[in-house]
Amino acid sequence: MNLLYNLLLFKASIILPLIALFNKKIRLFVNGRKETFSKLNSISSSDKVVWFHAASLGEFEQGRPIIEELKKQYVNHKIVVTFFSPSGYEIRKNYKLADVVCYLPLDTKANVRKFINQVHPEIAIIIKYEFWPNLLSELKKQEIHTILISGIFRKKQSFFKWYGSFTRKKLKAFNHFFVQNEISKQLLSSINLNNSTIAGDTRFDRVYDILKQDNSIDFISEFQNNHYTVVAGSTWKEDEKLLVNYINNFADDSEKFIIAPHNINEKQILELQKSIHKKSVLFSKKDNLNLPEYQVFIIDTIGLLTKIYSYADVAYVGGGLATGLHNILEPATYGIPVVFGGKKYKKFNEATDLLDLKSVTIVTNNEDFSSIFTTLKNDKKLREQMGNTNHKYIKDNIGATKAILNYIKNIL
Repeated sequence: MNLLYNLLLFKASIILPLIALFNKKIRLFVNGRKETFSKLNSISSSDKVVWFHAASLGEFEQGRPIIEELKKQYVNHKIVVTFFSPSGYEIRKNYKLADVVCYLPLDTKANVRKFINQVHPEIAIIIKYEFWPNLLSELKKQEIHTILISGIFRKKQSFFKWYGSFTRKKLKAFNHFFVQNEISKQLLSSINLNNSTIAGDTRFDRVYDILKQDNSIDFISEFQNNHYTVVAGSTWKEDEKLLVNYINNFADDSEKFIIAPHNINEKQILELQKSIHKKSVLFSKKDNLNLPEYQVFIIDTIGLLTKIYSYADVAYVGGGLATGLHNILEPATYGIPVVFGGKKYKKFNEATDLLDLKSVTIVTNNEDFSSIFTTLKNDKKLREQMGNTNHKYIKDNIGATKAILNYIKNIL
């Protein structure tokens, strides 16, 4: 199995640069990795290093509370953060609390050996998943203390199948697993991995702390102008079709909409704006305009959504009708109702938990969308009930960061 895996990696290393010629995301994936080892040259052999790895932006946000606390408590340690995906790296490549932010190199034996030798971490912290076989083998070989945080396991994963001995063996590289739920702990125990703790999800700590910061944005306040406001975050085309149909056919002048698309490609942004029949404005064109005159504000930039949710009476979170649901905890922490697409959400514990609590709701078509948003607009008491339940859910689930930090303190 090792031979087959490494053969597939070799083929990938040849094919990916060819695909990169025609695909922007793969081009970022390939070219970004060319800079990894030069970025790591800033790490000296005498440095004390803590390494975090995140697949993408969502996993980074789970690791962020740990990074921030470690940076406060261990000022002489350097922090290295790696990403697998361009969608994470491109947004957080200038993250100030990390000494180095770079791509994780392709999982060849030579790459991971060179990477671990350059970083030489005191502890390796993998966030949620990303179980690269050669990387885990090298961590175990070099006796690097390795932990998983905010981990979540499912019965369908290869670790728990009769044919999963290759991947099961790699999990032995972890000194400890901090998992989100009892099911994950039981699954690990079923393959004789009993070094786990149910700590929950560090994202709860992250989003709860959002309430302590200044979330005001002058131009959003100006646009909102004390109107009932729907904020639609991380939307995909599938989400936007439902949203645009509602805006064009059901929304009255008392409602305002802020849309922050997942993809801010200029062509797609202009297509979205053109499809909306109400008066709309782009973030990039907002200067010197009388914003209260507009009914729809399209955010064609990144980094503002978390604060913008604070202006919502109701939030719609995208991805559930496309590739997978985006972060519903960010709007939930503000104590507002949350709506999302009802297809690809079942892998997200918070989505199923909040559905059970009836503080979020799902849509699958235009009829669902118009019915739910009309009801929420007209029923303030329902909005308050749902919002209060969401906020309480966040508050009841904080604490994972403290549990993980108590463990790490015994290592550093």
